[in-house]
Amino acid sequence: MELVSAVSLLAILQFSVFGLLVGRARGKYGVAAPAVTGNEHFERWFRVHYNTLERLIIFLPVMWLFGYYVGQYYAAGLGCFYLVGRAVYAAGYVKDPSKRGIGMIITELPIWIMLIGGFIAVAIAWAQGMS
Repeated sequence: MELVSAVSLLAILQFSVFGLLVGRARGKYGVAAPAVTGNEHFERWFRVHYNTLERLIIFLPVMWLFGYYVGQYYAAGLGCFYLVGRAVYAAGYVKDPSKRGIGMIITELPIWIMLIGGFIAVAIAWAQGMS
């Protein structure tokens, strides 16, 4: 599961970089903590970071379960697709929030593939264990 581990670390690194960019935007646009509103450009970076957290809490466990029950190569490949989606999402959202759609689709697709595939694989493994 080394590949799944590597993609997990990359996802956490990406999230951390987004957090640093929020901090930079906070200083650049003069939004003092603990405020999370006040400048539209800061708010865009803040939403990118927060939305990434919302997806990360789902992405990591489904990738690990999918990797375990289906295969680490498939999970890592889908995980890389997710990382690209998050980067596209961030670039689109910061430029113009209405441009976040394609990045969101690229992000959600691997999550749903791994979630549904994971359910199926666990059910198969459970059924085989019952017989």
